[in-house]
Amino acid sequence: MTGIIIIDKPPSWTSQDVCAKLRGALHEKRVGHSGTLDPMATGVLPVFVGRATRAVSFAENDSKRYTAHVRFGVTTDTQDMTGTVIDARECDVTEAELSSVLPEFIGEIDQVPPMYSAVKIGGQKLYELARRGKDIERPARKINIYSIDLLGRERGDFVLDIRCSKGTYIRTLAHDIGARLGCGGALAALRRTEAGIFKISGAHPLNEVLSAAETGKISDLLLPTDSLFTAYPAVTVNAERERRCRCGNDFPARVPDGDYRVYSESGEFLLLGRARGGRVYTLKNFFSV
Repeated sequence: MTGIIIIDKPPSWTSQDVCAKLRGALHEKRVGHSGTLDPMATGVLPVFVGRATRAVSFAENDSKRYTAHVRFGVTTDTQDMTGTVIDARECDVTEAELSSVLPEFIGEIDQVPPMYSAVKIGGQKLYELARRGKDIERPARKINIYSIDLLGRERGDFVLDIRCSKGTYIRTLAHDIGARLGCGGALAALRRTEAGIFKISGAHPLNEVLSAAETGKISDLLLPTDSLFTAYPAVTVNAERERRCRCGNDFPARVPDGDYRVYSESGEFLLLGRARGGRVYTLKNFFSV
């Protein structure tokens, strides 16, 4: 079994919980995801199965899109509403006031990762230190916020549509915006709506996937591995060049320099290759072995 399943991650599950559940349901040890979601978050979680796990590294750097519910007037130790409240105060932020500061958070910015995160410093995960009551200095990291759009308000929380780079902590963004407004802020809810080319419209609830696994219909939900690489042009090779591919050797091809999906004459996706000087070299192979 090989392919990609787009899960609509349920709340209270970690991304690793989802993968562990699928390993058992699919009877496949090779199951991995391409981007961690906090337990409180829901939405798009691309899960790679079988030989498709070799493609995870190509998806990890993809941009993300979120719908975030931000509550102003409260600060917590986790920067979201699952944590312990550190400070709470009356807050009457208007949409106009929020809109006026959002441009300050767009573009390449420095973001300090939260203590409750899996970032490692000195070989230790920050959340392990946080659980022991420690708060250490963390170096800021460069991230990119491509856009923030204010969608409105819902039950007192502001709803933001955010497009951002890999490694962005949306709860830290909520915290920092609240600090800028002078009243504090925390993430109340988060839903990932896009991860690279994968969108929420193509995501499946975990229960649906587990049911499909029980009834032998999981193949109906699996996307082919090469769906991740549709932006690259395709090259089809003859039997001799396929043999070279399967042996890990480069082969001649009259194509411009660049990256390509390489297929056999039978249509099997063999590898992602890089053309240089009239020859194609393997970046990563995906054929069955």
